[in-house]
Amino acid sequence: MSRIGKKPVAIPGGVTATIDNGMLNVKGPKGTLSMGLSDLIDYKVEGDEIQVNPANDSKQARSYWGMQRTLVSNLVEGVTDGFSKTLEISGVGYRAQAQGKKLKLQLGFSHDFDLDVPEGIEVKTPDQTTVEVSGIDKQAVGQFAAEVRRWRKPEPYKGKGIKYRGEYVFRKEGKKK
Repeated sequence: MSRIGKKPVAIPGGVTATIDNGMLNVKGPKGTLSMGLSDLIDYKVEGDEIQVNPANDSKQARSYWGMQRTLVSNLVEGVTDGFSKTLEISGVGYRAQAQGKKLKLQLGFSHDFDLDVPEGIEVKTPDQTTVEVSGIDKQAVGQFAAEVRRWRKPEPYKGKGIKYRGEYVFRKEGKKK
């Protein structure tokens, strides 16, 4: 039995959820999200909650159960509160600047990187060393933050690079004489 899957997903006020044509549509104050439904899982919208249960007793259905409940929960949380990730840039001359639908990164290379911000994602740079990625789709927010971080991962000797806020970078000692 899945401990996560057993819990119903609560639908807060101002959010509506409907199931039609194999899609779960969730509409809230921040926007609308939809997700394709798995045949191995039964989804029921009852009053102010969504119930997720395995359709049969197969191993695969039980494996999907908790994950599908979490995906449904992420849809509801996304349209009510949204998701955000904060990246911190450290290093001499490393900086970022949001320009409309582009993010300009200067990371010590001979050229700058101009990244296109995908639809549904909002990028802010409160200062030159902080990048805030936000949106209603948890997967898209995490994917774009990972793509930004990919250009210069934090290195263990000086700690230079792009890291998530709160991420611990294991530091190594340099060469000894």
